[in-house]
Amino acid sequence: MAPLFNLMLAISAIFIGSCLSESPPKVRLVGGPHRCEGRVEVELNGQWGTVCDDGWDLKDVAVVCRELNCGAARKTPRGAKYKPAAPKEQKVLIQDVNCNGMEGTLSECEQNEDVFNCPHEEDAGVQCEDPFTPENVRLVDGPGHCRGRVEVLHQAQWSSVCKAGWNLRASKVACRQLGCGRALLTHRCCNKMAQGKGPIWKGQMSCSGHEANLRDCPFKPLENNCTHSEDTWMECEDPFELRLVGGDNPCSGRLEVLHMGTWGSVCDDGWGEKEDQVVCKQLSCGKPLFPSFKARKSYGPGAGRIWLDDVVCSGEEQSLESCRHRLWGYHDCTHKEDVAVICSESTPDFDV
Repeated sequence: MAPLFNLMLAISAIFIGSCLSESPPKVRLVGGPHRCEGRVEVELNGQWGTVCDDGWDLKDVAVVCRELNCGAARKTPRGAKYKPAAPKEQKVLIQDVNCNGMEGTLSECEQNEDVFNCPHEEDAGVQCEDPFTPENVRLVDGPGHCRGRVEVLHQAQWSSVCKAGWNLRASKVACRQLGCGRALLTHRCCNKMAQGKGPIWKGQMSCSGHEANLRDCPFKPLENNCTHSEDTWMECEDPFELRLVGGDNPCSGRLEVLHMGTWGSVCDDGWGEKEDQVVCKQLSCGKPLFPSFKARKSYGPGAGRIWLDDVVCSGEEQSLESCRHRLWGYHDCTHKEDVAVICSESTPDFDV
């Protein structure tokens, strides 16, 4: 019995060893402007190589985007356009990939490892939506855009971020990206009213804290099965300051807001009486006296940056920062549309 038992152990060891040696393929994108675009490379048995674009289509791209926790599939670019080019000694490992678009990983798709007649000029490429552009990151359900629950736009849906994949270093980068001040804290979301209700982004950032953008942080898939009780809440310093310039007193003039250390104007798209009310209230200047378009004629256009556009207030806010608006610096305006406000606290002499 002993020889037979030892033989069975030996066979089992060989079988287990062979299974362990064939680790599942990994995927990465190289040469692109961010981690969600570039030339496709896969890892087979410890070797990285490219993918032939024979039969490569948007369904295959969608699977790669999903596996990498990127946004929606955009294009199937040529892999050869991404620099530096693949070295000649690097192998093309798979071709004839055929995904139905619903697989979780590229390894689940039909593919052929018997590659022939496919040079690097035919390498496949992938372009996914980058989930960490400025307009794809936000803080919600907090008192202003610099405090709240972290959400990223992923696969055309706003998704909460799990606390297990987030830390203060990531918060520092997010605060910088959102145009807020320094990170004050990051913690698990506070109560059920502030918890998310939609999908949860399955990613983990490994930021150093010095990156300019979250897209620059190393990334890996998050293994935890998080719930919304673990949503990330973060707070940055609120840098929001405003002033009225060009008038005869601090309660009249062209509106400017301070952002990233620079004063800039506000576009009048959608601006009205309720927005005037909030500005006068925040500056302790009483109530607005004249419609903004009449005030604008008195103070003329500004110069430099236009920081805010499409500002929408209810009139009850204590600060303009609590009103809805487009992301800082995003607008379709000229300085001829700069907002000006005249409040009742001190009235200048001018002819309207």
